[in-house]
Amino acid sequence: MSSPTATPVPGAGLDTDTASAASSAAQAGTEALDTEALDAYSLTVAGVAERLAPSVANLRVLRSTRRGRVPAGAGSAVVLTRDGFLITSAHVVAGRHHGGRAAFVDGREIGFRVVGADPLSDLALLRAEADDLSPATLGDASRLRVGQLVVAIGNPHGFAGSVTAGVVSALGRSLPARSGSTLRMIDNVIQTDAALNPGNSGGALVDSFGRLVGVNTAVAGVGLGLAVPINDTTRKLIGSLMTHGRVSRAYLGVAGGPRPLPARARRERSQETGVEVIEVVPGSPAELAGLRVEDLIVELAGERVAGVEDIQRLMVGEQIGVSLDVVVLRGAAELRLKLVPRELSG
Repeated sequence: MSSPTATPVPGAGLDTDTASAASSAAQAGTEALDTEALDAYSLTVAGVAERLAPSVANLRVLRSTRRGRVPAGAGSAVVLTRDGFLITSAHVVAGRHHGGRAAFVDGREIGFRVVGADPLSDLALLRAEADDLSPATLGDASRLRVGQLVVAIGNPHGFAGSVTAGVVSALGRSLPARSGSTLRMIDNVIQTDAALNPGNSGGALVDSFGRLVGVNTAVAGVGLGLAVPINDTTRKLIGSLMTHGRVSRAYLGVAGGPRPLPARARRERSQETGVEVIEVVPGSPAELAGLRVEDLIVELAGERVAGVEDIQRLMVGEQIGVSLDVVVLRGAAELRLKLVPRELSG
């Protein structure tokens, strides 16, 4: 008796083989795409690091004492010009010391002096004793987007030429800065998750094209670093430090905070908030102009004021001694006063 012969199902084996082949091909394609993406990311970061490494210096800040010059701190700096100008964080070179040594990846160690420092922006300009440095290309932080790749290059804990990468976590942050008794907010600070550690301060934050978009300034927590942006405002500050060794700012003599406008004023001005005056310094330009506590500043120099940062942005050196219109709400009345800022001292 012959054994029963199974009747083959037409195409069954072919369908199974085809499905298996298709699955393998899809998996291989996915792995290839993952590998390609990883390689693109790695190549970008490696390329930026290779291009920028010669432009980032490891700083040893020195202080003069009776026993000679002794170490007073460390940090990083970024080369701005071939003939020796470097930018760093003001807090890196703060104090009574006036110079130090800048080490580069090619093995050179060059003396530098502090040209000028501006604690209210946490930027300082240095001059190294060289005329053949590799300057970084300046970018524009105002064009950054949240989620964009950024690379941080510096010298954390003295480990020269360290590179970390991450993304722009947030934009428009504010960071308090102090000079003597003056407190000011640094505006439009960049927040990144690129790992920063002590020693990274003053180092470069660059985009995927290797353009300098920020100067690393603070570690606010694990995975949270902050950088002072390179934009039109900071370019002017750097120019002032380079030319004059200092930054001039206008001074009003008021302290205030944001406050919603009354309903009628919101409708008439199409404006939600202003700055309420909570203190007027005696003898200040604000007092001489007639500003009072509880006045609500809504306009200054022809520009709308919605928050304290709007006033700070307008207090540049060009406004010193210039008569400015200031519009305030006092009770139900809208007043237009004349205010002449003085130069901020200290």
